[in-house]
Amino acid sequence: MGIRKVLHPSKCADNIHYEYNAANFDMTKKEKENFCSVLKNARLPYGSASNISRCVHMDERKVFGYKSHDAHFILQYLLQFVVIKTLKPEVAIPLIRLGAFFRSICGKVINLEDVHKLQEEIIEILCELETVFPPTFFDIMVHLPLHLCKEVEFGGLVHLRWMFRIERYLCKLKSYVRNKSKPEGSMAEGYLAEECLTFCSRFLSDEVQKKEEEQKFNVSYSIGSRRNKDGKPVDLADKVWTDAHRYILFNCGNMEIKKLIE
Repeated sequence: MGIRKVLHPSKCADNIHYEYNAANFDMTKKEKENFCSVLKNARLPYGSASNISRCVHMDERKVFGYKSHDAHFILQYLLQFVVIKTLKPEVAIPLIRLGAFFRSICGKVINLEDVHKLQEEIIEILCELETVFPPTFFDIMVHLPLHLCKEVEFGGLVHLRWMFRIERYLCKLKSYVRNKSKPEGSMAEGYLAEECLTFCSRFLSDEVQKKEEEQKFNVSYSIGSRRNKDGKPVDLADKVWTDAHRYILFNCGNMEIKKLIE
């Protein structure tokens, strides 16, 4: 058919074996190590995602074992920092645009005009991806983003309808199971025990609750030594100040600011 002749197999010198050329989205070992190291060393805010670093296996240069919310978070926030240095521009740019699409459509505030623009955007993104990846890559899940804009238009904001918080609560209920032959009874007993402990904790002093919160969130003292509880003033370097400023602008849900950034 003459499609992508660069990727066609070519005969080796022995005229027996065939050799396959690397595709433009193929990564070397060094690029795979850089890809995994970014995910491994990512420092995320508390509660934004699970421990993604545990899913990164540097010795095998693979990422597996992550949940659906982790994949959602990687696509929206981490993938763009990874592919910009490891993939070619014709491959990295569509993936970055795809992450920006999901970040916009999952925002807390979205206008109807922006939804129509996102519909045109996702069509262009998928067309660009079709020029990069083979046809076997485009299953029903890759085709699904075409219908997300209509879903937002008819059903409202995405974060009010997704299943992440329900899946998180189901994981909590599963932790109550002690007798696997009767999981429903174990969940009921565990839920009742936690409610009783929560009710009893209301009659404890504030110091006990404060101690538990200190161990959980690690917010007991201000920045500084233990002797000086007031802390010390810290002067931020220009690079740190710029990074913090860009982080706020990058994660802001205001569409006017996003247009100025673009």
